[in-house]
Amino acid sequence: MSSFASRVAGLLRPKFILIVLVAIAILYGAHRLGAGPMLKNALDWIRGLGTLAPVAFIAIYIAACVLFLPGSILTIGAGVIFGVVRGSIYVSIAATLGATAAFIVGRYFARDWIAKKLEGNAKFKAIDEAVGREGWKIVILTRLSPVFPFNLLNYAYGLTRVTLRDYFFASWAGMIPGTILYVYIGSLSGDLAGAGSSGAARTPAGWALDAVGLIATIAVVVYTARIGARALREKT
Repeated sequence: MSSFASRVAGLLRPKFILIVLVAIAILYGAHRLGAGPMLKNALDWIRGLGTLAPVAFIAIYIAACVLFLPGSILTIGAGVIFGVVRGSIYVSIAATLGATAAFIVGRYFARDWIAKKLEGNAKFKAIDEAVGREGWKIVILTRLSPVFPFNLLNYAYGLTRVTLRDYFFASWAGMIPGTILYVYIGSLSGDLAGAGSSGAARTPAGWALDAVGLIATIAVVVYTARIGARALREKT
């Protein structure tokens, strides 16, 4: 096993513990700290755009990817504004287009600058070598794992030999589990804060069902990421 693969295996468990703790903190904070008014003020503008809300959200998300802004905040916000199903669809489209835009910038417009930033980066060197052997498979595996920073990876892949088409579809597929998880967290936090997409009061049974759904979603993300980490250990 390479030293790179060993680091991935070592970081994976604490990363997922952190995800669970962040989810709990968001849900608890929204409920206990009166986050409703603040959350509504931040999201009402997009929601108030009506049929143009998804377009505005996707445009903002793409810009955030290119500008190195944290997409996780927007992903959680999508759950609040649009709910789980529509939010997951919009984030999937936005994150894939944003990642592709950053890839194109990294490959054709800022290649030298990105190369300097990644010079001497052991993780990127290992990814670059693996992409040379395996192509799109490495893209989808790194997207499944939370170890790799999303925004930097978008630009970094522009320096590799992966084709734009393979990068686009592999990124889209690999980001689906994490997208659904964060949107689900956003949907629940919005409901707790009174800023959810449905606006309807939840019954105890409804909250119990949501909790089961969140746990199941986390379990799926953990499982797929572990599969990805195991495959990376074999390929790097």
